[in-house]
This record gives sequence, C-alpha cells and structure tokens, in this order.
Amino acid sequence: ASRYQLALLFLLLETLQIPRVSCLLFDPLFTEWEKSFLKDCGMVVITANEEGKRPINRPTLFYMVHCGKALYNNLLWRNWSPQQLAQTILIGNSFKGIEERSPARILQRDYTYISYILAVTEEAAFPDSNRYRDVFNDTSIHQFPRAKLDAKPREFWESAAEPMYQQCEDLEIIQNG
Repeated sequence: ASRYQLALLFLLLETLQIPRVSCLLFDPLFTEWEKSFLKDCGMVVITANEEGKRPINRPTLFYMVHCGKALYNNLLWRNWSPQQLAQTILIGNSFKGIEERSPARILQRDYTYISYILAVTEEAAFPDSNRYRDVFNDTSIHQFPRAKLDAKPREFWESAAEPMYQQCEDLEIIQNG
C-alpha cells in the first residue's frame, strides 16, 4: 500500500509542478533506509515529530493518507484562521467518514476542530477501486473555501485551545514526551 501512496505523491508533485525540495515528509516509523531514499529523491525529511502541528503561510497541500484523527485535528488547530485554512488542501481520511464513525460527543470532545470545520469543508472522495481498496479507501480531498470560512462569526475563530487528548481512548498518534 505504501508504494502506491508514494507513487501518487510523486505524480502529484510532478502534475502540480511542486519541486521535490518543497515536499516535507515525516513518519515516526520511517526506517533509516526510507529516510535516505526520500532524501535521495530530493525531498526533505522532517526530523522532529510535530504531531501534525505544521503552520502554513502560503498555499499548501497536505498529503496525509490514513493518519490518525489527532493529526488532522492538530493541523486544523495550528492553522485555525480563514486566511490559513483557505490556503490548505488536505488529502487524507474522509472527514465525513470520521463523523459517521464517531459518536458526536467524542468527536466534539476529542476532535473539536474536525467537528467545527465539517460544515464548511468541501470534500471529494477518491473513487472506489477494488484493486486499491486497502491503499486509498476512505481517502478524500478536503478544501476550505474562503467564502464559507468568512461566513463564520469572528467568535468561531477565537479561543482556539490546543488539543490535549487526555480523555481520548482511541488516540492514533505518537506524541512527544
């Protein structure tokens, strides 16, 4: 599965004309060989576990296939403004699917930012494929249109507390410390 995901990443970089040196990668489970291979391909391997808390200041594509909910939630929190989210495109697990599979109280308590952003997210699911079912199942492209973001009241964007996950029973993230 990971080979197909990497192949799609290469195709995205080529098609969108994104220089490989602008492609930043991290997985806490990368082996030394994988890190070396990715660097040899011209990409940048991030050395620190940012827990998905990568801030942006320009249009950015996040390619986060089959990541845990906390990584998406952290990414949204770190970029919690109409200016930043409007510049974000996220390829990853379907937010609609997360909503369907999670009790509302758990989603609101543990994954607040996913819960909040659902109403203004435009999501396009990857097509179903029997051949690649385990590779890209439940994968979608998420966009956050500026007009929808701007329609939210100012209070929606204020008091963005950092997620802590203290009561979370299904945490799918390797945390620092």
